[in-house]
Amino acid sequence: PNFVFRISVRDQYAGGFLINAAAKRGFKRPGLLLWRNAWGRSNEAAMKNVLKTSRSRLAGIQWFNTGATSMAVQIDALQADGADVIILVASLREGLAAVRSMASRADAKRLPIISHWGITGGDFFGQGRTAIKKIDLTFLQTYSFIDPPFVDRSTKFYKAYCVKFGPCKSRANIISPVGTAHAFDLVHILKRAIDNAGTIDRSAVRDALETVGHHKGLVRNYDPVFTRERHDALDASDFRIAKYGKNGAIIPLKAK
Repeated sequence: PNFVFRISVRDQYAGGFLINAAAKRGFKRPGLLLWRNAWGRSNEAAMKNVLKTSRSRLAGIQWFNTGATSMAVQIDALQADGADVIILVASLREGLAAVRSMASRADAKRLPIISHWGITGGDFFGQGRTAIKKIDLTFLQTYSFIDPPFVDRSTKFYKAYCVKFGPCKSRANIISPVGTAHAFDLVHILKRAIDNAGTIDRSAVRDALETVGHHKGLVRNYDPVFTRERHDALDASDFRIAKYGKNGAIIPLKAK
């Protein structure tokens, strides 16, 4: 039996979303810059699958290893292959190497980067501020307290958050909007499942999660949250593209 339940991004959906996001901006030759691990390979498979039916054509794929401090060679190779945009799958440390390598290039040779959300963990903006301001960087998100789908729920949460973790000057003070919103929804859903099960027995809670039904969350109205066949609560309809504001706030772009 499957005991994994997720309110997060599934790579099967994310890879295709990133390719489509690039196509909607008019890019025709995406180059993939991927972490050489299971996460990178999962996104590679998803992106290649979408590219089979896309008007876009893959320029090339370049891989980097954990701990890489420069992506200059990989970016040069992708540009030589004709890439007009880079699709990046990286976490904070290697993501910083990618944006710094791109920012160090001559203006005419800087390619836009559309990234998975892994780069936004930790103090990415603080460490990469100078490079980020020089390049066209956007990335995947699933939630924003600046532009929430349910304003009343978001406002109630924001006030409680600031009492607990504040003081807050603005909603940008919620450093990790997606992680915060996902965790909030999941904890409430898990509580409902435990209450319905009447026990914390692992198998019983699993069965209750599969039948918890409708839930009004921060991220979406889940209807139902999970089923026996589907343990992912989110899909590509929940994804959006965002960018960093001048002071590091994550700002969603209006077009999903």
